Amino acid sequence: MAHGSQRRFKVQEIGSSEDYRFPVSHLLVFFSSTLIIGLLSCALASVVHSQTRTIFEMSPDERATYLAKINSESFKDWQRTINLLNIELPDSLPPPLEDPNRPRFTFQKTGSSNWYDSAGNLYTRSAWGKWNNYDETKANPFPDLPDPLKLSAKGGSAFGGKDGRPVKSAETWWNERRRQIVADFDNEIYGKVPNIVPAVRWTIVSTKDTMVGKTPVTMKEIVGHVDNSADTRIVVNIQLTLTTPTKAKHSVPVIMEFGFVFPPGFSARGGSAFGGRFPGMPEQKGPSWQEQVLDKGWGYAIYVPTSVQPDNGAGLTEGIIGLVNKGQLRSPDQWGALRAWAWGASRTLDYFETDKSVDAKKIGIEGLSRYGKAVLVTMAYDQRFAVALVGSSGKGGAALYRRDFGEAVGNLCSSGGYHWFAGNFLKYVLKPDDLSVDSHELIALCAPRPVFISCGSPEKEGNWVDDKGQFMAVVAAAPVFELLGERGLSEGPLRGGASTAPEAAASGGPLAEMPPIGTSLLGSTLAFRQHHEGHAVGPNWPYFLEFAQRYLGAWPSNVSK
Repeated sequence: MAHGSQRRFKVQEIGSSEDYRFPVSHLLVFFSSTLIIGLLSCALASVVHSQTRTIFEMSPDERATYLAKINSESFKDWQRTINLLNIELPDSLPPPLEDPNRPRFTFQKTGSSNWYDSAGNLYTRSAWGKWNNYDETKANPFPDLPDPLKLSAKGGSAFGGKDGRPVKSAETWWNERRRQIVADFDNEIYGKVPNIVPAVRWTIVSTKDTMVGKTPVTMKEIVGHVDNSADTRIVVNIQLTLTTPTKAKHSVPVIMEFGFVFPPGFSARGGSAFGGRFPGMPEQKGPSWQEQVLDKGWGYAIYVPTSVQPDNGAGLTEGIIGLVNKGQLRSPDQWGALRAWAWGASRTLDYFETDKSVDAKKIGIEGLSRYGKAVLVTMAYDQRFAVALVGSSGKGGAALYRRDFGEAVGNLCSSGGYHWFAGNFLKYVLKPDDLSVDSHELIALCAPRPVFISCGSPEKEGNWVDDKGQFMAVVAAAPVFELLGERGLSEGPLRGGASTAPEAAASGGPLAEMPPIGTSLLGSTLAFRQHHEGHAVGPNWPYFLEFAQRYLGAWPSNVSK
């Protein structure tokens, strides 16, 4: 990482053509439709319980002005963080068309500022001039990963151990090594949660009996009011809905989705005036995930992360982060949105522990894309959650930071992604190998609880989420699960899917290579499946529910119809 004198730059509005070389060339804000949907979801969630007009009720000109303001304010805070950390940027970058470092055979699509290759892979250029890579021969510049079962040389003695001592017992893992890994994620990636965070008071806003598919259910709308006596200007109301089988004779397991909020008429899978479905997301076939969950006799919940913390850098003075800071700008070591969303998820579990219709010891969580990242962070930090489905999470989630393929650390450190993390994370943008931890250790923090890593086909989802990098992280996390008495992907034969990996089943040894698409590695506590569709969890729901049933049980008596 280059450090030195601070470089301060003039901020231009998005869309300005003046002096394209800088800093417009540094702006990687909302470069995909999923990021735009995240912003729109945030804008709607923030006003659900107020009289303010939503972004979807604005005129096109008003909406454009609003989004430009969010982008500009996000960039200003990103720039401030860069300056605080004394991180240098290039004085200028050539226009992408003239950039000699732009990958060959890339082109722009009509109406897009991004670049693509003939396979449909997305290329962006980071503020530091680095382009995305999809060449597997260049994908592993740092092949040596941190060992999750070796005490940190820099911190082992602080926890009573010797530098570099191998972790050979569950006691050493829980009392020493796990604490080190959590501290490293706090300090370098996700940020520290303040010692004092306001309390949450839960209120059931409405209750109604209705039908989901063919199942009678009781649906509750619940709001968690965060105490804002420290700064009454900032209001945080956690949005949660809970749906349980009406005929349940006892408390039930619940699967909670980290949910996007869409405007009226928008369908994530169907066409609409607001942009249709996510790119590569398949049309819904058969029962919805909610119906599938209810068929197990379980309940389901939907938690809206952006009701806790806005999904943009401009919102860091709002939400729970802004409330704790009393509206002031955050310091580089403080938590980002991913950790804040995880905090909010933990507060929903606090509520479930008070609801007699819910078995709070059997709460599963699921999320896609950025919310796949948030689900994995939540599972790692809060050991009360029972099982997780992590969908297409990419870097910042399950994909290895040290691997240079698809979504890059430079994308995470852009003005459109930095708010997910602590400011300190930006220090590693050019040298991820300097990180003390990597994503396999985030998965390891979930052990021994079951985790299902899901992704789609590169032909439909694209290579952005780096499915191989996610699989490599799962394999590298397996030794921790095994230390704690569970089975990781490194063992065979594997059970539970339509097929298994033949090389593992035959030898009983580690999975050195990624299995074919559609292979179901569901026979252990650590599961992986790559489906044939696009950027979605849907095709893997039946496999996840089969996997989760081993840990949550099934209650068919709850679904008599």
